[in-house]
Amino acid sequence: MLRNSSGFYSYAIFERLKGWPAVELDNIRLVFKLNQDKFHYMAISDERQRYMPMPEDRIPPRGKPLAYPEAVQLLDPMEPEFKGEVDDKYEYSMESKDIKVHGWISTNNSVGFWQITPSNEFRSAGPLKQFLGSHVGPTNLAVFHSTHYVGAELIMSFEEGEAWKKVFGPVFIYLNSFSKGVDPLLLWTQAKNQTKIEEEKWPYNFTASSDFPASDQRGSVTGRLLVRDRYIRSEDIPANGSYVGLAAPGDVGSWQREYKGYQFWSKADEKGYFSINNVRTGHYNLYAFVPGFIGDYHNQTVFNISPGTNISLGDLVYEPPRDGVTLWEIGVPDRTAAEFYIPDPNPTFTNKLYLNRSDKYRQYGLWERYAELYPHEDMVYNVDVDDYSKNWFYMQVTRKQADGGYNGTTWQIKFQLDEKMKNFTGNFKLRIALATSNVAELQVRVNDVSKDRPLFTTGEIGKDNTIARHGIHGLYWLYSVDVPASSLRNGNNTIYLTQPLARSPFQGLMYDYIRLECPDTVSHLT
Repeated sequence: MLRNSSGFYSYAIFERLKGWPAVELDNIRLVFKLNQDKFHYMAISDERQRYMPMPEDRIPPRGKPLAYPEAVQLLDPMEPEFKGEVDDKYEYSMESKDIKVHGWISTNNSVGFWQITPSNEFRSAGPLKQFLGSHVGPTNLAVFHSTHYVGAELIMSFEEGEAWKKVFGPVFIYLNSFSKGVDPLLLWTQAKNQTKIEEEKWPYNFTASSDFPASDQRGSVTGRLLVRDRYIRSEDIPANGSYVGLAAPGDVGSWQREYKGYQFWSKADEKGYFSINNVRTGHYNLYAFVPGFIGDYHNQTVFNISPGTNISLGDLVYEPPRDGVTLWEIGVPDRTAAEFYIPDPNPTFTNKLYLNRSDKYRQYGLWERYAELYPHEDMVYNVDVDDYSKNWFYMQVTRKQADGGYNGTTWQIKFQLDEKMKNFTGNFKLRIALATSNVAELQVRVNDVSKDRPLFTTGEIGKDNTIARHGIHGLYWLYSVDVPASSLRNGNNTIYLTQPLARSPFQGLMYDYIRLECPDTVSHLT
């Protein structure tokens, strides 16, 4: 606690010494349970705010558990306005990059309780990792590490004898209040202003621990990221809006599964310039991903950051995977399935906050809507006439059968090749970017769905559980499939995408983007 500070700071230092036994950790968090008689209004962003039901509303007979314990339908809530709604803490999850301030307001007393996170350097798995924040309780969480939306790959696993230390936080627990006559919901605005003040103070200089270095004990990395794709533009393209970060040395995209070290991310400006500041001492690789382009940038150079280090990298060039011109594409490469068709919820199971909004994917039970739209035959998408925002269901899920079991599904992509392609030999390239996978498999077949052996399979991948947790992405997966020209034909063609694993309603895939590229020589045909 600091003098003249309206709140308190909290952090944790986890340490393992050499010789300690093996151990696994899946969640590390601070939990604040507020007075439920006072705090009823929750705010986690400008758009995501509402009065919340009471915790007793979730307990039978007032509440009815649904497909999993976290989801409860409110049958007889204390406040009639909540009757019929679904309450589920996962409806209020947030990406790490957006977790800056969230909390509760006691409207009767005009008091606010907020958790402010000025830096996410201590959080696992990069800026897109999703964490819980606030939910019914009233509960306020500071989640330092979790496996949510990733699964077992983020269980902290330590071998026998492995030494390790990490500082989680600090976070600022901020309290504010207004006198009577002032709109208590404006406490949110004041909390946002305080967040900016805390961000300017970072890294804090008041911590007594030497494990939390001050600004003069840190370094920085600057540069400019460009994208080179000659099939789009002859000149290099500034990586506008890209996320560029430092994380532990690893492979391409390894940052989204990394949890033992610190990560530092910055968003590039419209010209591609980035500045990563206040980096703790250590060894890092540089990583990046660019909206509008598939894949990941990875600079294999190991950067050694020491106190006062200022590294200027100049221009860096990312060449995304590309073999030839685009024959057709489905979706937008942004690592989410947000651009695809998201159905309205079953009117029986709604959260009023997300009605008539672009983030209605947060509604409960949307996995059941697929079988309602496609009760007998699976989705067929024609690239020449269909619109992916209207005709491509945003998740490929199992179909429930009358006997209570589930079946896998096979989607079709129909397209045409014109006559000038018929004499071509070699391979077309099918790029498939997945936004999530949960205990699923993707099999690809071309023009013959009956073949026992698919042209390509991922095997069983992923334990993201994104479908059940109202997400639009989990881990990012990118696959490049060679499609022999001999398997295609002049005129009509069909690519079959099969997800055969079917033990639950929550198994399935979300696609980020699909593209079929012609072999390079096709671009020279006339």
